[in-house]
Amino acid sequence: MPRQLSELNHCSKDDFVAALANIFEHSPWVAEAAAALRPFTGIAALFAAMTAAVDSAPDEAQLKLIKAHPDLANKTQRAAGLTAESGAEQDSVGLDRLSDAEYEAFERANTAYRTKFDFPYIVCVRRHTRDSILRDFARRLPNDAKAEIRTSIAEICRIAALRLDQSIVSDDRLPVHGRLSTHVLDTHAGRPAAGISIELTELSDLGQSRVVARATTNSDGRTDQPLIGGRPVPIGRYELMFSVGDYFAGRGVPMSDPPFLDRIPLRFSVSEPEGHLHVPLLVTPWSYATYRGS
Repeated sequence: MPRQLSELNHCSKDDFVAALANIFEHSPWVAEAAAALRPFTGIAALFAAMTAAVDSAPDEAQLKLIKAHPDLANKTQRAAGLTAESGAEQDSVGLDRLSDAEYEAFERANTAYRTKFDFPYIVCVRRHTRDSILRDFARRLPNDAKAEIRTSIAEICRIAALRLDQSIVSDDRLPVHGRLSTHVLDTHAGRPAAGISIELTELSDLGQSRVVARATTNSDGRTDQPLIGGRPVPIGRYELMFSVGDYFAGRGVPMSDPPFLDRIPLRFSVSEPEGHLHVPLLVTPWSYATYRGS
């Protein structure tokens, strides 16, 4: 259950540390350092204090913080019991249900990374898909140890920001959320297209693609809620499927049989997890167009 920041500002040090002990994985010393700086005016100030404690920590403490994190998709560590936070984060990207090919790819990547650096590969998985994590492994493996320690600490701080966002209620917010939205415009009739079924799928190279969201357009041609919102939009490849054949048939628009356009797939990629990506559809019974909106 999220805690009010005002409550944490005035509770005992022990309660403060207990509430935030695992914002940084198995490292309550970060919360202990922040406790001495209370009261905080907002969650941004609290997060700044915690990240400052990490940035100013000795190299040995930073390395210990890195090594406190589990390998990704490691069955042995999962069986032994991940922290609740790590388990939820790995499950959110589907690391608990990998295909055999994906599991083997993660095993190879983890082994190569640990062999070279002697610490676990760390990435903020809530900002990624399985495919993009594997690509990130490949990009980072050629780095030297100093560069990877810096990158690992930066990723740990991203993980911490999302954990803090879920744990603390404050008047201000951390900039950790993105949004993916769409709308459909019936350019044949010159109006928003209401009642079109939409399906958003996360695509995968090695495993099964998975449906992320289903929705139906409202009277404004939009979905009532963003297709992805209130969290980062994971880096990766997606497909939006629009069922336009039923829409035009339901409005008595003359069409061929079968309809020239029935279900329209739009494939696109996400590269900015905290950004707003808008993927609209402009459609007639015989043509369609899209563009990158924001």
